[in-house]
Amino acid sequence: MTDPADLARLRWRCRRGLLELDVLFKNFLERRYGELDETERAAFDRLLDRPDQQLLAWFYGQQNPDDDELARLVRKIRG
Repeated sequence: MTDPADLARLRWRCRRGLLELDVLFKNFLERRYGELDETERAAFDRLLDRPDQQLLAWFYGQQNPDDDELARLVRKIRG
């Protein structure tokens, strides 16, 4: 289970400059984040460090992350 303070921090970090990403991350956090293992949670944290335009390109399938863990997570979030 995730600590409520950690979830609050993640909710804040999921707020992006683009509505599409806000909705995508909010839904994933509410529905699927609890299923992630520690490695995937660390990857999610790294994913949130990326710029919005890069994230959008990944989620729209225009580009793929070079990092295999991020690529798997992007597929899971899109999935």
